[in-house]
Amino acid sequence: STQQTEEKPRIETLPAEAAASDIKDNFGKALPAEAAASDIKDKSGKVLPAEAAASDIKDKSGKASPTPGEALEAAATAESQSALAAAAFPELENVNIVFIGHVDAGKSTIGGQLLKLTGMVDKRTLEKYEREAKEKNRESWYLSWALDTNTEEREKGKTVEVGRAMFTTACKRFTILDAPGHRSFVPNMINGAAQADIAILVISARRGEFETGFERGGQTREHAMLAKTAGVKHLIVLVNKMDDPTVEWKGERYEECKNKLLPYLKQVGFRKTDITFMPVSGLLGAGLKDRVDPKRCPWYSGPAFLEYLDSLPSIFRSSSGPVRIPIVDRYKDMGTIIMGKLESGAVSKGQSLVLMPNRSTVDAIAVFVEENERPTAQCGENIRIKLKGVEEEDVSPGFVLCSPGLLCHTTRVFDAQVVVMEYKSIICAGYGAVLHVHTAVEDVKITNLICTIDRKTGQKKPRPRFIKQDMSAIVRLETSGIICLETFKEFPQLGRFTLRDEGKTVAVGKVLKLVSCEPSSAGAN
Repeated sequence: STQQTEEKPRIETLPAEAAASDIKDNFGKALPAEAAASDIKDKSGKVLPAEAAASDIKDKSGKASPTPGEALEAAATAESQSALAAAAFPELENVNIVFIGHVDAGKSTIGGQLLKLTGMVDKRTLEKYEREAKEKNRESWYLSWALDTNTEEREKGKTVEVGRAMFTTACKRFTILDAPGHRSFVPNMINGAAQADIAILVISARRGEFETGFERGGQTREHAMLAKTAGVKHLIVLVNKMDDPTVEWKGERYEECKNKLLPYLKQVGFRKTDITFMPVSGLLGAGLKDRVDPKRCPWYSGPAFLEYLDSLPSIFRSSSGPVRIPIVDRYKDMGTIIMGKLESGAVSKGQSLVLMPNRSTVDAIAVFVEENERPTAQCGENIRIKLKGVEEEDVSPGFVLCSPGLLCHTTRVFDAQVVVMEYKSIICAGYGAVLHVHTAVEDVKITNLICTIDRKTGQKKPRPRFIKQDMSAIVRLETSGIICLETFKEFPQLGRFTLRDEGKTVAVGKVLKLVSCEPSSAGAN
C-alpha cells in the first residue's frame, strides 16, 4: 500500500472503443459495461436511472452533454480544422474579399466551394453538411453551410450576418467576407464591404434571376454602388449558374448580362480596367480553381477565378502609419474581445492603445488572426484583440482603436460632398437619414446646403434651396452623437460614407472638413 501511494498517477488517453467498457473505479478495477450506465450518481449521492446516464447529464449551462460518439466527432472536426488553419498560415500577403450581389445569386455556395477546393473544409464535414441538407430537401445548399452557420440562415437559405472564412493559395492568403444579399440586411452588407479590399459581385445567369437582381429593384445595383463607396479597389463579376438548363454555357447569355451591367458599373465610378467578368458554376466548381473546359465553353479563354486573384498586384498598406482599427463587433470571452480590420499601422501583443471616442487607455493582451494567436498583426488583416482596461458594455461598433500619440478625430458637425443616388422627392435643410461611415451607424441631419456642383464642369452654385436625384452638392451635416471621423483627403477609410433612408441608399459622400472637433481629439494632429 505504501508503494501504491508513492506511485504517481498516470493519465492515459483511452481509445474510442474503451469509452463504454474500460471505465475504472477508484481502485483501478475495470467496471463492467452495465455499471457505466447505472452507477452514475447525482449531487445528492442518489444513483441515476440507466437511461439518464446517456441523455440527462447536463453541463453548467443546462445543455445535455454529448454522447461519446458525438464528442469524438466534434473533437476530430475541431482538431482537423485547427490543423488546416495552422498549416495554411504562412506569412503571405493578406487580401480581404467580400461576396456581394442579389439574394440567391450563389454567393455562399461559391464561398463554400472555394473552401472545399483549397482544402479548408475537410471531406468529413462536407459529407455531414450534405447529409443534413438532403434531410431538409435542400441538397444544393450544402456548400453554403460552410459560411452560413446559424440555424435561421440554413433553414431559409438566406445569409443574415457577414460570414467569415479563410483560405490560401500559393501566393496569397484570402479572408472571405460573405455579405447578405437580402435588402433587409443591407447594413450588414455595408459592414462587410467596409472590411474588404476586393469585391466579388455574383450575378445569376439563369433566365429571370439576373433581370430580377438588376432591373427590378434588386440588390445588384445597390451592392455595386455601396462597394465602390466602401473603397474596394477592384471588382470581379462572377456570372454564376452558367450550368443552368436555361443557360447551358451559352456565350450569348454571358455577353447579355455583361453588356447590361457594365454601363451601370462605370456610372457608379468603377473604371473599365478595374472590372473583370468571369463565367463560373459555383455548385460544380467550374471556373473557380481550374479553367473552364474549352469543350464546354469554347468562347472563354481567360483565367480561372483563383488564378486571376493570384495575378492581381499587391495592395499598398500603410504599415508605418498610426494604428486605426474601426471596431466591427465585440464580445466577452475571458476578457473583452474586439473585432475589426487593421486599416493602418501594426498591432503587437502587450501594446498600449486608446479607444476613441471615449479616450479609454487599453492594453492588447492577445492578438488573433483568424483562429490563431499571433505576436503581431499587419495592416490589412481582419483581427481580433483581447483588451485589458475596458468592459464589453463600454465598447460599441464604430469605435476606433488608435495609437496613443496620434488619435483619430471625433466630431458631430462636418462638411461633405454628397451625390444623391436615388430619391423621388427633393432634399432640403433639415432632412434626416442614417449615416453609415466605416463601421459606425448614426442618425444624421443635413443642417445646411452650402452649394451644388455641376458634375460635368465642376462649377459651383452657392446656397441652393434644395437638391434632388443625380445632383452633387456640398452640405453640412450634424450627427446625433459623437463619432470618429477623418477627412477623405487625410484618411479615406474613415472619410467616406453612405446616407440611407427607408431601407434605400439615398446618397454617398466624402468628408471634406471637420467643423467642430470634440476636446477628446485635441492635439491629435
